[in-house]
Amino acid sequence: MDATNAADLWDRVTGSQPDPTTWLVVSTGVIAFAVVVFRTAWRIARNAITIAHEGGHAVVAVLSGRRLDGIRLHSDTSGLTVSRGKPTGLGMILTAASGYTAPSLLGLGGAWLLAANHITLLLWGTTALLVAMLVMIRNAYGVLTVVISGAAFFLVSWLTGPDVQAGFAYAVVWFLLLGGVRPAFELQRKRRHGGAYDSDPDQLARLTGIPAGAWLLLFHVVSLCSLLAGGRWLLGL
Repeated sequence: MDATNAADLWDRVTGSQPDPTTWLVVSTGVIAFAVVVFRTAWRIARNAITIAHEGGHAVVAVLSGRRLDGIRLHSDTSGLTVSRGKPTGLGMILTAASGYTAPSLLGLGGAWLLAANHITLLLWGTTALLVAMLVMIRNAYGVLTVVISGAAFFLVSWLTGPDVQAGFAYAVVWFLLLGGVRPAFELQRKRRHGGAYDSDPDQLARLTGIPAGAWLLLFHVVSLCSLLAGGRWLLGL
């Protein structure tokens, strides 16, 4: 019986789901766009982008052979990922470059899964990533935000029907794609007004000798290209 249940669960997670209606795909995109554009909504929802940003730093740090010490998420939607290892070199460069690109690339991967009708796999996979991230969170606010996010994904995937799951999944992916564009512009504006001069692009400039503005341009290119490609997949174009 246990083996049968495990096989059924595996089939449920990895199986494909029906195509959602065009109305659902478009409406979730419009909602995500509104959340990104309007300041009050963005101030709250930006926590999800910070989770993806710091998660990107953490994953690449581990993959590049660095030792991950911990992640902190703050109520002002800033964050910090601390890793140990060689202070220069390719691993450090990739780790520093992965934060601003992570939300958009996660959105692109999510759009690919949704285009293949793997809605449940996306929900469960995201839940697993959040659980893994929770182990490395080092402050109370960070724990709270990751637990709430993980619980939302789990409850939607476990308790709701296909239409609700599809709506939630498409809204999340649209938000990652659209929300991944805004932080680089926010950082650019802060730098123009004399702030944020110890940001990821500045660290990358010190590591590589390439100007911080060039790294900001790279972040813009990645986020906008991910939005275009992911949007095409979501819309079935």
